[in-house]
Amino acid sequence: MNSTDSYRVLLEGGQGEYVEKKSRFIATLRRCDSEEEAMGFVEEMRKRYWDARHNCYAYIVGERGELARCSDDGEPGGTAGRPMLEVLTGEEIRNAAAVVTRYFGGVLLGTGGLVRAYTQAVKEGLKNCRVGRMIPGYKAEIATDYNGIGKVLYLLGNAGLEPVKAEYGEDVRLLLEVPYEEADALRRDMMDATNGRMRFEIIEEIYFVSR
Repeated sequence: MNSTDSYRVLLEGGQGEYVEKKSRFIATLRRCDSEEEAMGFVEEMRKRYWDARHNCYAYIVGERGELARCSDDGEPGGTAGRPMLEVLTGEEIRNAAAVVTRYFGGVLLGTGGLVRAYTQAVKEGLKNCRVGRMIPGYKAEIATDYNGIGKVLYLLGNAGLEPVKAEYGEDVRLLLEVPYEEADALRRDMMDATNGRMRFEIIEEIYFVSR
């Protein structure tokens, strides 16, 4: 894991529409964290738009986009699913699926027209999604005494970090999500500020939504 391994995800899905020569292209996007979720979403859209001529799809799953699939669903090969997938990969989006439903308007668009329409439909859908960036980092636990907690919270505030969880007992324990490239400096600053009266324990490597 390194600080350049970030990627984008859909925090909230959305829908958009593009019209080309009376054909309607309705793009629906949703976050899907597995292939099973993605295919379930595709089937849901097929049932919702059962009367449409085509329900083409593309999805990409995995922190590095390890699993990517697409389907033209009867359109000429390479004119629908592949352009849709290229929009997702071009936007660095992972763990997402897009379904574009086409209602035929009676006019043939040709291969270039289809590629343009399916590409633009996904872009229109993305405009109505809420997108966030996932960054690599650590889940970490900080423990300190009541004399040190004020200094720790001050440093966290300066770094723009908020504890995920706080427990106040004999000592104070904070659960944090810390960006990869900030962890070492934050640990050093906290040790200095508390004269070593704190513990900074990395629990696991994670990805989390950037602040």
